[in-house]
Amino acid sequence: MNSSKTVAAELGLRLVVPEHDGVPLTASLHYRADDPYAIRMAFHVGMDEPVEWIFARNLLADGLTEPAGEGDVRVWPAATENHRVLNIKLSSPFGQAHFEAPLNALAGFLLRTFQVIPAGQEGEFIDLDGELDNLLRRA
Repeated sequence: MNSSKTVAAELGLRLVVPEHDGVPLTASLHYRADDPYAIRMAFHVGMDEPVEWIFARNLLADGLTEPAGEGDVRVWPAATENHRVLNIKLSSPFGQAHFEAPLNALAGFLLRTFQVIPAGQEGEFIDLDGELDNLLRRA
């Protein structure tokens, strides 16, 4: 396996707005083998820079089939009129947001990440000595 391997995708999401149909937006998903536990999701919300959140890959994978997460990030599957979605609810000191992502597209992205690094093998792709050296140099 190549530790420099990346997986990327663009997803059309819907920002859930109470008493409205919701607001469509795009999110960029990125997975890097050198950061094997994390999925980076950048929400393009009309500002100069996207808003980026980092999710545990397992959190998103678990949320495909059952409610997962606590605190600032919660995910759960649901069915809408036309298709299945993954609900993503985010909380921060600046506010809250609730998104619906197409479940099948997100599952396909996650499947590609697990083809790069299978579940349970993430630790084999972390250079602990290198990370400790970086921390000690900054101290």
